[in-house]
Amino acid sequence: MIRILLLDDHAVVRAGYRQLIDAEADMQVAAEASTSAQACELIRQQEIDVAVVDLSLKGDSGLEAIRRLRERQPDLKVLIFTMHAQESYALQALRAGALGYLTKDSDPEDMLDALRQVARGRRVFSGEIAQALLSDVARAGQGDLLDRLTPREFDVLRLVTSGETIGEIAQALHISEKTVFNTMSLVRQKLDVRSDFKLLRLAVEQGLVQL
Repeated sequence: MIRILLLDDHAVVRAGYRQLIDAEADMQVAAEASTSAQACELIRQQEIDVAVVDLSLKGDSGLEAIRRLRERQPDLKVLIFTMHAQESYALQALRAGALGYLTKDSDPEDMLDALRQVARGRRVFSGEIAQALLSDVARAGQGDLLDRLTPREFDVLRLVTSGETIGEIAQALHISEKTVFNTMSLVRQKLDVRSDFKLLRLAVEQGLVQL
């Protein structure tokens, strides 16, 4: 039996996942959470095989959630199920420790198959994500600029360009405001961007934020 944790801040979405998963004989939803803090507490209380994580959590970061969950249970398998179809998000999720990455327009059967594959330790991607990753390899390492960033730097950039305040970013990522400032300095150096306007334009061009 594959024991699954659902981490999504929409109760209706979690209910849909639960109905789909619990209808299968070889898997069950063992726990649900709307924040990474709740998920981390549930991980302490019971054994979980696979965590299904949304990257867009209110007040939290999906990438930070992956890191925190795997700190508490290093053998935890993580499947990302998200609306973000950009290659940069997928790469950062993999770097943070996720095994699979599916977009929310995937068929229900694809999600069930991905859960089984991830539970076995295999990597699984949506078709468009797999194609983007293969294209990146074909470009001989000349991927998008955001590949230069660590998951933490990627998260800070995403939140800054989405309009979050320094305090809100610090709270969401469980770091100090000074760390946020220092991280943004590193991001600007790595991306060779000095003005906030150019940073926002780059984020839009790379599909990190929508205007």
